[in-house]
Amino acid sequence: MWTKIRAQLAASAIDISLLRNNKNLAILFYSGLISRLGSMITYVALPFQVKELTNSYLAVGLMGAAELIPLIIFGLYGGVLADALDRKKLIFIGEASALFLSVVLLINSQLANPQLWLLYLVAAAFSAVNGITSPSYNAVIPQIVAHDDLPKASALMGLRWQVAVITGPAAGGFIISYWGVGTGYLFDVITYCISLLLLFQLGTLARGAKRTPPSVSALVDGMRYAVKRQDLMGTYLIDLAAMFFAMPTALFPFWAESLGAPSALGLLYSAGTVGALLVTLTSGWTLRIHNHGKAIIYSALAWGLAIALAGLIDSVPWVLLCLMVAGGADHVSVIFRSTIWNQTIPQELRGRLAGIEVLSYTVGPIGGQLRAGGMAAITGLRGAIVGGGLLCVVAVGVTSAFLPKFRKYDSRTDEYALHERKVRGNSDEA
Repeated sequence: MWTKIRAQLAASAIDISLLRNNKNLAILFYSGLISRLGSMITYVALPFQVKELTNSYLAVGLMGAAELIPLIIFGLYGGVLADALDRKKLIFIGEASALFLSVVLLINSQLANPQLWLLYLVAAAFSAVNGITSPSYNAVIPQIVAHDDLPKASALMGLRWQVAVITGPAAGGFIISYWGVGTGYLFDVITYCISLLLLFQLGTLARGAKRTPPSVSALVDGMRYAVKRQDLMGTYLIDLAAMFFAMPTALFPFWAESLGAPSALGLLYSAGTVGALLVTLTSGWTLRIHNHGKAIIYSALAWGLAIALAGLIDSVPWVLLCLMVAGGADHVSVIFRSTIWNQTIPQELRGRLAGIEVLSYTVGPIGGQLRAGGMAAITGLRGAIVGGGLLCVVAVGVTSAFLPKFRKYDSRTDEYALHERKVRGNSDEA
């Protein structure tokens, strides 16, 4: 019996062999892990600093408004650039730009009177940098990983994110509590420096597909391709609805206080990712699921219900447990959305579609910050959390009802997945 149980656990465990066998993927994994760790400390420090300067729900929520427009503009343009230019260079430039912005935050934090407007400006600039470079990060994965290994690569990239998002906010909360936001920004600066040193070792990336000169028509072509495929639109719209209505992160500084546990701030930020990490570490089962559309829908519904339940509870441990469940459900969606994108989109369009993907999974949370802050100002903290979770359930249910092709998506029979498998084969470089 124990032998059978061990075999089942082994079959469900995440496969990390790609980190040993694919140097370029390993470099992107470790450099991204380190820089994301620092970014998550800043992710906690920025809204905390705004709260300390203003003590306003709305002021914290407006961080989302500052980030939204740059992300939309530069996310789409970043996708065009990813199909036109060297993706390796774009990734490097993005890390260097983020390093500069972290230095600006560090200097501002040392002023006798830190400038609030500068915090919003830097948040907007970070959003623009993320929009420019994230499509290259996403598009480069199917460029360096064999087609049939893409689900494994998606799980590993999820693991990279989760480890950083768990440890970063927890470390950030501790650092800020004892040494202030300036020390948090200093850690971010150091991590970007280390990340850049690793990226210097990244090898040449074979292109495979032809490059498309950057232009408005190239952007329009990518958008037309996305719109004509209901399965792709489903991945974007379901996640957008879930994150916009139920993302509660803008309320975490206030939520920790209302629970009578200000020191739990970092845990609130990290709890969802703990759930996501548990899903990742046992993600072997996802390789046996082929109805990815239904899996994404069910995951989004579970996310909304878990957030609503968390808002009804006043116990810190139970709130954290609900956030863990929500994070785990969300990451199931992440795995299957990434698999659909990487296994079905032609390489010559991968950058532009990655730009749309960036918007789909970042505009929702950023807009959700504004929604949460504004709703809390009207309904109070609990109303914003519980109401947001219930609105998520309704929005996901209505949206999925109008997407029959997305609900029926099957990776074994989908025409786009079959075509890409035939075109790319199992070469290590596409």
